[in-house]
Amino acid sequence: MDENRKKIILNEIQYWKEGRMLPAHYCDYLLSLYSEGNPPQQVITGKRMNKNTFLEMLFFIIVISIAAFVTYFTELSFILQIGILVILGISGVAGFIYFLKKGIISHLSLVLSAFMLLLASVEAATKLFSGRPLMIYIFTALNCLAWIVAGWKRKLLYFSVSGFLGIGVLSYFIFVK
Repeated sequence: MDENRKKIILNEIQYWKEGRMLPAHYCDYLLSLYSEGNPPQQVITGKRMNKNTFLEMLFFIIVISIAAFVTYFTELSFILQIGILVILGISGVAGFIYFLKKGIISHLSLVLSAFMLLLASVEAATKLFSGRPLMIYIFTALNCLAWIVAGWKRKLLYFSVSGFLGIGVLSYFIFVK
């Protein structure tokens, strides 16, 4: 078989495997068949974004935009602002659970939930304890600690790193500035 044609077929089978269009063991069989028993080298030349990833990213951008708009550009009551942020955070957690049940780890939903929790808690601390920056520091530190614990429990390095960086930046603003 022509080498170029074989490469195209191997690319397509790898795409089917990644997109879960066929069961993984079928794809493994076809890959070994067309590569004549040799493990194929990296055959995917460019990663294609599937529809779910695009929709998830679009959802993420829309939710962050709504949260920023509600928090900073409207004169809604404090209770309504916090309520909307909590609902958006819960939608992020629900998205994570939905994708987790489908066997997909949705990192964007986790980041969305963490960001909404941070935004809601800082906004609540600012409104409830105005004039007392110590409370804002405490709420921010609690968020960072929650990120560290979530990163440790779920084995997500970026959550742990974000938590430690947040604690570091917060310490800088408390003790240095």
